[in-house]
Amino acid sequence: MLAHQLRLAAARAAPLARAAGTTLLRSPGRCRAAQSLAAAGAARLPSLGAWQRPAAGAWLRPADGSKREWRQYAASAVEEQQAPAAAQTAAAAVAAPGDAPATEAVVLDVRGMKCGGCSAAVKRMLLQQPGVAGAAVNLLTETAVVQVAVQQGSGGQSPDELAAAAAEVLTSKGFPAQLRSVEAGVADDAAALSERKQEELKKSTRDLAFAWGLALVCCTHHLGHMLHAMGLHQFAHTEFMHALGNPWVSGALGALALLGPGRPLLVDGALSLVRGAPNMNSLIALGASTSFAAGAASAALPGFVLDPSFLEEPVMLLAFVLLGRSLEARARAAASADLTALARLIPDSTRLVLDPGAAPRAPANGTAPAAEEVLVPTTTVRAGDVVRVLPGERVPVDGVVLSGTASVDESMLTGESRLVPVDEGSPLTGGTLAYEAPLTLRATSTGPASTLAGIGRLVADAQSREAPVQRLADVVAGKFCYGVMAASAATFGFWSLAGTDLFPQALDAVEAVGAQAPLLLSLKLAIDVLVVACPCALGLATPTAVLVASSAGARRGLLLRGGDVIESLAEVDTVVLDKTGTLTEGRLQLASVDAEAGISGDEVLALAAAAERNTRHPLADALVAAAEARGLEVPEASSSQTAPGDGVWAVVGDRHIAVGRREWVQQRCAADASGQAAELSSSSSSSSSSNRRERSSDTEVWVGWTGQGVAGRLMLSDALRPDAAHTVAALQQAGLRVMLLSGDRPEAVQAMAAAAGIAAEDARAGVRPEQKAEFVRSLRAEGRRVAMVGDGVNDAPALACADVGVAMGGGTAVAGDAAGVVLLGDRLGQVEEALSLGRSTLAKIKQNLAWAVAYNFVGVPIAAGALLPEYGIALSPSLAGGMMALSSIAVVTNSISLRWTLGSGGSSTSSSSSGAGGGGSAAAAPSGSHAHQLGGSTS
Repeated sequence: MLAHQLRLAAARAAPLARAAGTTLLRSPGRCRAAQSLAAAGAARLPSLGAWQRPAAGAWLRPADGSKREWRQYAASAVEEQQAPAAAQTAAAAVAAPGDAPATEAVVLDVRGMKCGGCSAAVKRMLLQQPGVAGAAVNLLTETAVVQVAVQQGSGGQSPDELAAAAAEVLTSKGFPAQLRSVEAGVADDAAALSERKQEELKKSTRDLAFAWGLALVCCTHHLGHMLHAMGLHQFAHTEFMHALGNPWVSGALGALALLGPGRPLLVDGALSLVRGAPNMNSLIALGASTSFAAGAASAALPGFVLDPSFLEEPVMLLAFVLLGRSLEARARAAASADLTALARLIPDSTRLVLDPGAAPRAPANGTAPAAEEVLVPTTTVRAGDVVRVLPGERVPVDGVVLSGTASVDESMLTGESRLVPVDEGSPLTGGTLAYEAPLTLRATSTGPASTLAGIGRLVADAQSREAPVQRLADVVAGKFCYGVMAASAATFGFWSLAGTDLFPQALDAVEAVGAQAPLLLSLKLAIDVLVVACPCALGLATPTAVLVASSAGARRGLLLRGGDVIESLAEVDTVVLDKTGTLTEGRLQLASVDAEAGISGDEVLALAAAAERNTRHPLADALVAAAEARGLEVPEASSSQTAPGDGVWAVVGDRHIAVGRREWVQQRCAADASGQAAELSSSSSSSSSSNRRERSSDTEVWVGWTGQGVAGRLMLSDALRPDAAHTVAALQQAGLRVMLLSGDRPEAVQAMAAAAGIAAEDARAGVRPEQKAEFVRSLRAEGRRVAMVGDGVNDAPALACADVGVAMGGGTAVAGDAAGVVLLGDRLGQVEEALSLGRSTLAKIKQNLAWAVAYNFVGVPIAAGALLPEYGIALSPSLAGGMMALSSIAVVTNSISLRWTLGSGGSSTSSSSSGAGGGGSAAAAPSGSHAHQLGGSTS
């Protein structure tokens, strides 16, 4: 089942936001924060951040991939020792001098942001606050993630207090802000945002209807020109038509537009201008008020003859602007629909079983008897409650099946379109869909602590992390409004002082006559410049694409840590794969046991299983499963310690057991067993030949103890993932270099590389964890952009040092903490999907930025009259406002199209995997296992 993998992946969201713990820093010029990684390890696996840690044994995971057997592992003493050791190894491998102090991320909900200039101003104000080390502002989700330097502790204040002080500053500057509640789940956050957006849409619809009602009245006045052209003069000169042409009526319509639907825009724009942070509303307010003031002066002052039509311009301008805002709001809602849909996977009500121990009543649906049950709100269900799920219903909470056998569709979380069988003891994830038969389960986590809530938090936090390409856009957007106002003033000055003298034909083009004609033209063009410019398109270019990509990726089982990760994915040219659990399925099976003369093979296996029982590695799973399958009594280890890349050292009874590499086992056992090892290897090979030819792809594990030295060798076989060969071929066809990095022996590594289609020179064996990190660093030093794919503690240093770390869904929490991408579907083909998603998203971002920049570079000069002298083309303020609105809509719509570019998740990989099944058969493990004495007899 993938529920365990999802829980691990959800726990990995902890480092990304205050709602889920401390963040992983990605400072330029060094590997990703080793200090944070060490802290995550010291907190024990898996890192849960601010989540409530589950009780001992609350989380379950498979002990054997082929059976429905589950064992506890959450509270083992061995794990407590293993995690810090693994984290220290990762920290030592990636730490660099001059690391930035650790920070804690606090999420603020910020309202009142209207355009890219607003988000840039919010970010600038946050960075000016004491104790704030960094900030990322998202215009679409109306959030700001504030990185507070924990070590600074300004004035002894906590991170929450520092963030609260920053929120007060934002509120005083016109951007109401507050700390996001840690207790609120992703569904609550999504629901609150959705509800607020719906209210804003309703209000904007009312304002839009009012504005266009006024606009239609204005248009009716101009209908008189059409009636004249049609020869209907009597209708063109009615009292009604004459009344509409009265300047005072036009003034009343303009005032209604400004004080009615345009009032929020004018007030916000004026206040932003006064605060020194002008935004798009400031430009609209300046344009509309200037036009109305000019029209009012023309109507009220007999000697000031301009054009009374200026009074009507605010009406048409605001009508077009509000139309664009309404369409843009709907497009933004569509862009965030995936995250909202993810939050709504949890049903509102749950069938709560009142007395699970009571005698069952008559069957409710003819399939199975059920205890008394009642429908209750899902929010009231707590861990330990027993709930019932009928066929066709969604699982309301994370839990473990108590009774029933059914199939579950997890495609909405993993992107893999297939039904997964579940029965008693199987874990279930809230939001999945049950089929075939009813299930009874005991809830293990609910609400904010659930898997789906953790995934949603990770996605929401990822959307708040800006891509590097956005930083330049933010700088431009922050100064943009000042530049536009300067351009407007320059336009007015040029045409009023010299433009009409240099290009007198411009006056004919706009039908301006009289002494006030230059002033009339100058005002119109200056207003055009104000309202045609669009800083919002710059501000939306990157966040909309990141939002769509991260949400759509989550629906396909791809969890991306942010815009910076997406950009790095697009630039990858080298993919480095770990072997066990990454290129292979990680479900190793015991092939043979070779023991020293006088020692039982079962004893070697039992002691190895005792040492490995609580460690997190596929080899450990295989040894424990093999011992249990043989019915061996596995003793308890009183203590143990993991040496990543070498093995496990444990105390079992009065023996100190070493399990791992031969050289390391010999060293730990403090015995010169080189002669024993040679004899053991030779005897093993000959004795195995009668039952099974030893495969070069098998992995060997040596076992020994003090006083004995090397006591035996365990041979384990693993199968290549079904989609491995197809994925490697697809990556190579895309121009990427694919490499294999493993700590296993050369024969096993080369055999797997050949089966997967990886060149022999690109397969490296016997690589220790710190050497993996060094190898990745050496590739980057050559100018390569590296994606490291792994799943274990051994891979954490290399994942942290790569440009992009990719963790398989079944991996450890340390590996996930070091990775920028987590593959929930636990399919190697998702690596290809993630890289494709990164390339497609970066392409959309560049298209958006190119459009936003090109529009303003072309639109502003045209509005300023660049085409007026030669072609007689000039914009009206209302048309300019409409163009401005359409510019933002174009950016959002282009980002939404990324959904169609991605297609349906999981389908392509699933279909291709079946075609690559032959690639895995070459390394398939046999079902049987054998144990041999050195003399050749079976133990």
